[in-house]
Amino acid sequence: MGQALGTVLPLAVGIAIFPVPIVAVVLVLRSEKGRVKALAFVLAWCVGLAAVGGGMLLVADGVDASESGEPATWVSALLLALGLLLLAAAVKQWRRRPRAGEAAHVPGWMDTVDQFTVARAGAIGFALSALNPKNVLLSVAAAAEIAAFGLDPSQQIATLAVFVALASAGVVAPLLLSLALGERSRGLLDALRDWMAANNAVIMVVLFLLIGAKLIGDAVTGFTG
Repeated sequence: MGQALGTVLPLAVGIAIFPVPIVAVVLVLRSEKGRVKALAFVLAWCVGLAAVGGGMLLVADGVDASESGEPATWVSALLLALGLLLLAAAVKQWRRRPRAGEAAHVPGWMDTVDQFTVARAGAIGFALSALNPKNVLLSVAAAAEIAAFGLDPSQQIATLAVFVALASAGVVAPLLLSLALGERSRGLLDALRDWMAANNAVIMVVLFLLIGAKLIGDAVTGFTG
């Protein structure tokens, strides 16, 4: 189980530092009843990650993801495909990055965050984790990696739970800061929001390149192991 956790840790970190959901939580916290809405966002986010990962584990369990303790060929092929998709996404993100003097692109729905209900905040949290292609890709990859170790079901669930917790650190941190520091957290969170929004493209490119290379490396190891 420890080896499985070590394998999926980079994927969890990759999800945790995606800028858009972190910026979204900070904006939600600035709205009326912000902490309640942020809590709904975070809980729904966790449910979304768990749903995608759990679904992949069920699929992998039905088609034997592990062969004598080694990843099945289909798992290695899946990791290779996901790694190549991430490299392609890095190139696309780089080409779409803001040029000098251009404002960073922000999703249109962020302009209406102050009008969110608790339910709407939860729906956005779920969508960003369970429906966002980038997060789905990494969650599927993590679940496939976990399944490939041939762990028993309880160990798979425990490993997935730790993965979800680590991958949620980015959206949980602003809420914890707000609860711990109150109004004193406002300046810190605003600075975090502005920095992540301005550097979103660069952060995403670096993440996609590093994680894509990792998945390709894991695939090659699986093919040759």
